[in-house]
Amino acid sequence: MSSSYRALPSVDRVLRDEAVAVHAAAVGAEMLRRWVGEVIEELRDAVRRGRAFEPAAALGEAVAAVSARAQAEARPYHRRVLNATGILAHTGLGRAPLAAEATEALLATAGASVVELEIESGRRGVREERCAEMICALTGAAAATVVNNNAAATLLGLKTLSEGREAILSRGELVEIGGAFRMPEVMEQGGVLLREVGATNRTRLEDYERAIGAQTGLLLKVHPSNYRIQGFTAQVELRELVELGRRRGIAVMEDLGSGLLLERRDVLPGEPRVRESVQSGADLVCFSGDKLLGGPQAGILVGSREAIAAVRRHPLFRALRPCKLTLGALEATLKLYLAGEARACERIPVLRGMTRTLTSIDARASAFAQRVRAIHAALAITVEDAHAYAGSGAAPLETLASRAVAIGPAPGLERLATRLRLGEPGIFPRLERDRLLLDFRSLEPEDDETALRGLLTALAAE
Repeated sequence: MSSSYRALPSVDRVLRDEAVAVHAAAVGAEMLRRWVGEVIEELRDAVRRGRAFEPAAALGEAVAAVSARAQAEARPYHRRVLNATGILAHTGLGRAPLAAEATEALLATAGASVVELEIESGRRGVREERCAEMICALTGAAAATVVNNNAAATLLGLKTLSEGREAILSRGELVEIGGAFRMPEVMEQGGVLLREVGATNRTRLEDYERAIGAQTGLLLKVHPSNYRIQGFTAQVELRELVELGRRRGIAVMEDLGSGLLLERRDVLPGEPRVRESVQSGADLVCFSGDKLLGGPQAGILVGSREAIAAVRRHPLFRALRPCKLTLGALEATLKLYLAGEARACERIPVLRGMTRTLTSIDARASAFAQRVRAIHAALAITVEDAHAYAGSGAAPLETLASRAVAIGPAPGLERLATRLRLGEPGIFPRLERDRLLLDFRSLEPEDDETALRGLLTALAAE
């Protein structure tokens, strides 16, 4: 066994090998050295488990392992993929794809760009002022501000309105969203004391009223965006909480989560609209920029001038503010809304996906399937009814009728899905029972040809 240890190559010997050294320019010498060290440690573990090595074999195995990793890692991890999952704002795939106008804004603001400056005077300005003005126009709010995500907006709103005091919240709204983001724990981090009222399925206005005391600083409402309680239920509307808050001199805040700006009711009719929450008179309403709004990751707060001014004065505000890229992309997205809902639905990918007609989806899926069958006549491939979703926790019970190209039943579908994901660009399908599905509601029409080439390449490798 000791001879096997001596047979293992040194780090420098592996790095000098031509098959490894060739990758230094792409991945960097330091990363290569780190990977070589990890591979040699794995070989040592193999020796400890009783495996024997000859010097040439040990070197060859180390070189092959490092080269394979270098080839895989040379591709950017954060890269473009095609979303055929049927989930329009897929959290794992970056939530909302940006409109072309927002992508152009990212490039325009990447260099030296106006961020925190009054152009005419040259004096320092407010970095989110332009976006805030547009948000107010779209929502009817008196004031608005922007931070880096909605979790930050929620935390900042809680700290501003109720730090050191109690916030009353229905037990049916003690939500947990992705990444173990739990409302009670966020409140704790915000220095807010949680006062639960009502039951999981039924909470009434008198529950809030009875809970109000000398330490009450906030009446809080949280939209349970990623689940629904059905059956014997009751909840208090935001306007009722606002009326109670005004009678008792207590601030009211709502965390909307996704934040739907569209007013038209044929799109996610059960999802609350931001403008309606603003019209209720809540002191603060917060929501995301990168979900149903269809823009970059951002947290948006709207409400009264006093509440927004207090948020901006909070010491934590600077730590949570957005960067210039976020503001540039958000401004471009908001401009599309200001041009009218028809324009927004035409240009913003999430809205375009939600409003795409089933007839157009079916035509694309059918043409796609026919072309695959022409090459793989023996393959079990059909076009089927499917259910798509808004995604990112929004409207979990509201599905969007869709059509999907279904492959199978057939052996090796998981391997096929892996090859699709590893393609260039990667294609992300969904596996459902014994079939692989490509949902054409979430796949953009201009990507159909690319998806076809990717599927044919993956099938040819079987």
